[in-house]
Amino acid sequence: MDRNKRKGIVGIIITVIILVLLVVFTNSNTNQMSYIQNICNVFVMPIQNGFTYLKNKLSGNDAFFADMDTLKKENEELKQRNSELEQSLRELEIIKAENETLKEYVNLKDKYKDYSTLPADVINRDISNYSSTIVINVGSDDGIKENMTVIADSGLVGHVISVTSNTAHVQTIVDTASAVTSTISTTDDTIVVQGTLDDKATLKATFIPTDAVVLEGDSVETSGIGGIYPKGIHIGTIKQVINTSNITDRYAIVETAVNFTKLNTVLVITNNK
Repeated sequence: MDRNKRKGIVGIIITVIILVLLVVFTNSNTNQMSYIQNICNVFVMPIQNGFTYLKNKLSGNDAFFADMDTLKKENEELKQRNSELEQSLRELEIIKAENETLKEYVNLKDKYKDYSTLPADVINRDISNYSSTIVINVGSDDGIKENMTVIADSGLVGHVISVTSNTAHVQTIVDTASAVTSTISTTDDTIVVQGTLDDKATLKATFIPTDAVVLEGDSVETSGIGGIYPKGIHIGTIKQVINTSNITDRYAIVETAVNFTKLNTVLVITNNK
């Protein structure tokens, strides 16, 4: 006898018991009927509730086990779909990164169209307390030579200090050994900016003329003096002016235009027009 038939028989038995009790109670007086009803409620109702609960429970379990295979199948399909979506997302991220790189190259070319340039990627970096250099993926085979200027979209990066056939080592302007002769664009005063041990996002501007009016927010650019960097390449912005007891010793903090910790794409100026 299967489970459905058993449940049907149980229901029939419960129905018959209830009908018999109703007939008996109907033929009794009111007081007796009330008394017997109370007894019935005490003994019969818990049994009936138990059967009803068991029936519902069995029905629920049947539905659960019947749907188990379907749920497993749907779960596997969802896992597969999720894996496909993740793969598609990775591919889109790669395409987006490639497009951003190409966009940077185009922007750099347009911005520095007065120069002959060669694009390159940063493939290694050494950012420590005492030095700040990067390695780019172009070298002598590409026409790269020592002392060539390296720039980014936002401004000056540094200059080439050594080359191999396929790579070039670049000393950045935040290196402690770097010193760049510059000008304050608003006043055209000449200063020198150097890397410091304190912060790889700032430079120290010294040799400020005593009569120069230096203000926070002034732009600093390459002066063209020194034979390495061409004139007019943006270096950064004066962040703070430090006055001392001796005006000849005053200096300024310059915030670099280039974020060297996130530098990925550069241009090498192969000739200075």
